[in-house]
Amino acid sequence: MLASCSYKPVVDTAGRSGTFNENKAHEITDDLQHCKKLAKNNTSFIGNIVYWIGSPEADTEYQSLYRKCLTNRGHSILN
Repeated sequence: MLASCSYKPVVDTAGRSGTFNENKAHEITDDLQHCKKLAKNNTSFIGNIVYWIGSPEADTEYQSLYRKCLTNRGHSILN
């Protein structure tokens, strides 16, 4: 469970997720920091365990929130 805090998303900075008409990679540094903090502030150790048990991808809630935040900001996340 401690590995969830060290999750580092792999972002395809050359592509687009289809959400936006233009490349959003130029905002990746700010988006990584914002999404990491958002995910950290909205998860707990117990919540991560419960989420992980029910997740088909074996993700923690932290990873899922982090990935969804970046995807919703227009980044293509590979992991």
